[in-house]
Amino acid sequence: MSIQWVSSFIEAQAAELDAAQNTQDAYARDLKDFHDWLIRKSLSFETAEQQDVEAYMIHCDAQGLANSTRARRLSAIKQLYRFAFEEGLRDTNPAIQIRGPGRDKKLPKTLSETEVDALLSAARTMGKTPEAKLRATCLMELLYATGMRVSELVSLPISAARGDPRMLLVLGKGGRERMVPLSPPARDALTVWITLRDEQDAELQNKGKPLSKFLFPSRGKLGHVTRNWFYLLIKDLAVHGGVSPSKVTPHTLRHAFATHLLANGADLRSIQTLLGHADVATTEIYTHVLEERLRDLVLENHPLAKG
Repeated sequence: MSIQWVSSFIEAQAAELDAAQNTQDAYARDLKDFHDWLIRKSLSFETAEQQDVEAYMIHCDAQGLANSTRARRLSAIKQLYRFAFEEGLRDTNPAIQIRGPGRDKKLPKTLSETEVDALLSAARTMGKTPEAKLRATCLMELLYATGMRVSELVSLPISAARGDPRMLLVLGKGGRERMVPLSPPARDALTVWITLRDEQDAELQNKGKPLSKFLFPSRGKLGHVTRNWFYLLIKDLAVHGGVSPSKVTPHTLRHAFATHLLANGADLRSIQTLLGHADVATTEIYTHVLEERLRDLVLENHPLAKG
């Protein structure tokens, strides 16, 4: 019976909090691992007590799982039991007083402004057709200008880019909408791409074919270019632009957007809003990135440091 708690919990997360599919899948994997461990101990979600949850966390630690993985699993367990308590499935919450290991304080990888320029230049010249070059240019300019998550970028509806080209409406995590300003190069790339899209739509309409609602459509089942497709594209752009592919992912462009803004005087609250972070503590990691870069700059260039 208790395994049904997971499906009910995930359905509630999807309905009430608009949890993304990736988030739902992560919850399901983590809770299945906990469930399987409980079964091996002749326990269940219904019968587990605080000491059992603590024993499971010790088991995860013994497996050598990273702090971030253990913290995520405990978060899933805590949320499951809070759901069970609120729904009357249990009259106690055995996980409420357990403290997690905390997440590893890893600094995000980022790119220099020179490396970003190389990627943007590669987007303008790499591609078998003019359409491919225009699409790659628009994708890259939008990503660097806005710091969007790649899932937000590839699924942009074309309606979000209509109207005032100085701003773009983005649907983020939890269904939260935000407006992000566009740089002049991003506005230019978007205008050119939408012009081409409108021409393509006119041809499709003349042939009686359906029109895509997405800014970057594809023939796949999602109807738009995928995250994986864009990941491969950005790796190719790195090779073409002379940037190490190991340094380049869609997320490093998001990090570069935030780090470069901070380095040029933007405040954390503004960057938090632009990135769509719910908590400014998430945004504060970029101050550490900047501090590390400044420290390396001194150590590499100061005459006394060389001694």
